[in-house]
Amino acid sequence: MEYRELGRTGWRVSSVSFGAWAIGGTWGQTNDDESMAALHRALDLGVNFFDTADVYGDGRSERLLARLRAERSEPFYIATKAGRRLHPHVAEGYTRENLTAFVERSLATLRTEAIDLLQLHCPPTPVYYMPEVFAVLDDLVHAGKLRHYGVSVEKVEEALKAIEYPGVQSVQIVYNIFRQRPAELLFPQALKRRVGIITRLPLSSGLLSGKLSRGTRFAADDHRNSNREGAWFDRGETFSGLDYEVGLQAVDALRPLVPPGQTLAQFALRWILMSPTVSCAIPGGRRPSQVDENMRAADLPPMSAQLLEQVGAIYDQFAKPHVHHRW
Repeated sequence: MEYRELGRTGWRVSSVSFGAWAIGGTWGQTNDDESMAALHRALDLGVNFFDTADVYGDGRSERLLARLRAERSEPFYIATKAGRRLHPHVAEGYTRENLTAFVERSLATLRTEAIDLLQLHCPPTPVYYMPEVFAVLDDLVHAGKLRHYGVSVEKVEEALKAIEYPGVQSVQIVYNIFRQRPAELLFPQALKRRVGIITRLPLSSGLLSGKLSRGTRFAADDHRNSNREGAWFDRGETFSGLDYEVGLQAVDALRPLVPPGQTLAQFALRWILMSPTVSCAIPGGRRPSQVDENMRAADLPPMSAQLLEQVGAIYDQFAKPHVHHRW
């Protein structure tokens, strides 16, 4: 396993880490015993950074990570998120009272005295222009409730505004073969300011796993079935904002580029890690076998310049016209 710096935290985190959205919910049926086996396998393979949120299964994902910490002796970091419990989810709800309540809830669920990394959970754009919100987070750090804080964003522009606040240690953003714009605008500024980059949805909601097809059927509670037009949350969180059929066409174009002995998922993760600005990618894993496949990507050799150009051409043809200008 490779380890990289996460912002100015002083932490070195596994370049392929663990995204715990899927073990919480909205990805179809999950089994807690299987989820725990996946979490244990991730630790076995050297993962030391786990990303979750208070709304993933209404705390289910956080509870599973609390169990992992109780069952294992190895130190690891847990990043969680706050803000999406607001109904309605509006900027005016990001008050000291609400943020403090969300933090206290996660502290109790995670069974810890301090949250390693708290991230604002894709707040409305006006929140990034409210310095009083970030002052609350600073106060929670000073009070010992948070070790560090960052933001999870939908848009590059939101990230660029967020990193102007000196306390922001990390930005979590959708970045994968089908969503390449962050590397153009955000990454140079993040590197300059020593802000960590956590890349979520690295496999584009499973498209880049190579295991989905035109005949795949998703459960009613799976966001890949119901959020393709943004009915539940931002459309860009599902298949990177791509039309499903277009995404499958792009996957078909990518398959011939995958070197022998690699899976498409490993290829897609290795592509992300080619950027030295990326601190870690956080693919999900509901089963140990998925974790095994994902983690092997950290040990693959670098991609050639020619191969990167070929991937770029596929992005330009299939994805860029649909997503580049939106996020």
